[in-house]
Amino acid sequence: MNRRPPTALISVSNREGLTDLASALTETGFRIISTGGTARHLEEAGFAVVRIEDYTGSAELLDGRVKSLHPKIYAGLLALRDNPSHRDQLSGSGIELIDLIAVNLYPFPGAEGGGGGEPPLESIDIGGAALLRAGAKNHPSVTVLSDPGQYPEVIAELRSSGGTVSPPTRRRLAAEAFALTARYDRAIADSLSGEGWEDLPAALAGIYPERRSLRYGENQHQRAWFHCSSAGPGGASLAGARQLQGKELSYNNLLDLESALGLVLELAVPAAVIVKHNNPCGAAAGESLLECYRRARATDPDSAFGSIIACNREVDGETAAAVASAFVEAVIAPAFAPEAEREFSRKKNLRLLVTGPLSPRPAHLAFRSVYGGLLVQEADLPLWDPEKLRTAAGREPSPAELAELAFAWTVCKHTRSNAIVLGRGRATVGIGAGQMSRIDAARLAFDKAGRAGLETRGAVLASDAFFPFRDVVDLAAEKGVKAIVQPGGSIRDGESIAAAGEHGITMLFTGIRHFRH
Repeated sequence: MNRRPPTALISVSNREGLTDLASALTETGFRIISTGGTARHLEEAGFAVVRIEDYTGSAELLDGRVKSLHPKIYAGLLALRDNPSHRDQLSGSGIELIDLIAVNLYPFPGAEGGGGGEPPLESIDIGGAALLRAGAKNHPSVTVLSDPGQYPEVIAELRSSGGTVSPPTRRRLAAEAFALTARYDRAIADSLSGEGWEDLPAALAGIYPERRSLRYGENQHQRAWFHCSSAGPGGASLAGARQLQGKELSYNNLLDLESALGLVLELAVPAAVIVKHNNPCGAAAGESLLECYRRARATDPDSAFGSIIACNREVDGETAAAVASAFVEAVIAPAFAPEAEREFSRKKNLRLLVTGPLSPRPAHLAFRSVYGGLLVQEADLPLWDPEKLRTAAGREPSPAELAELAFAWTVCKHTRSNAIVLGRGRATVGIGAGQMSRIDAARLAFDKAGRAGLETRGAVLASDAFFPFRDVVDLAAEKGVKAIVQPGGSIRDGESIAAAGEHGITMLFTGIRHFRH
């Protein structure tokens, strides 16, 4: 089978950069096959072109609807170069290998954002999408150009190498082609269904192609959807959870479930977390799930009304009975014992979600929208580095005290800034969340503890960020706190260290902060 000259297939509606690409292909020995208007454009620019109908031996059909859909095209794209049978079949049929394709899709409303309305059927590109997918599937041998913005890099590689494109570049271009066809198909599907992606950027449709309608958004007048990947991100997730019973989930339910699940995943021993308005209002770890739930709820029973609960162990019948005795929106856990399901079945509206075996979440990106844009950051996965822990004031904490401090610090990591968490015996006794000043967060935490009748003498305190003043340390001493964990790093660290020393409080610096805005 003849492998020379290499062959490129070009069929584009966007002619930007086309002559530059054709020049590089011609210079490096490529033969160019092209379609319709693209072929005319290249011929007028002085390039030698083989028209696709001359290569396939088949004229365009159905007013141009069928032109590239031909075995000689797809066999040339999909043939495995190191497969003798493939080589023999192509050689016997007079089919040439196609080494590079440059293809645009017909513009379709919604493919680049927006959508909805009656779909313009003649704008749906069949052949172009099929070409891109075929070439991308065989990217170890085929270079796929789906956007003029990709041309300069490939032109440079062709010229520097004498006509080849590197495997990493071909792989990345294939991924971009599949992302494009995914967005394109999603826009068409939404247009046909009449729903539309509306303001959701089409690029996200390629990342999270599965869409679930929600009851409503943050408020009842707002429509909302849950977009996710059916393939699952790895680790325990809401996308992979299965709802056993209860009402349809709302936007706010999912936000609270995510917060509760994210916290409980970080606790290795049996634990229960109660979340309200995207903040923990109680958490505890211990020997039994029932004990954990009771201690978590005791932190702030008023806020626990209508809350979300997450557990990191199978929920047993006793725990289920205790949970079901109060109004709860949803419970998420790795599993529910049969007796627990029976208990919960009496609460028909209570949502039960089962995740299956829990596992830590791998490194991933976190997204947040702003008007006209998207904020992206690495997920906040680390807790602290034991090698960097430093006792800045007081005596070294005992192993038991260090466990208490670690528990309070973990809960604080999942609490909105400014955040202060009080803990005793691996259970929260007071939480101050989302305050504009750190001293107000501390006052709120102690106020919550007092109203719940929980003892703060001998408790530990965690702060998500450093203390700019000594006021929190002074208040903690007044309330009997024995140890504080905070990141350190303020230019006024000396003031809070001195205050802790005056009051005989152990102060631990982690060297890492956990802002949660």
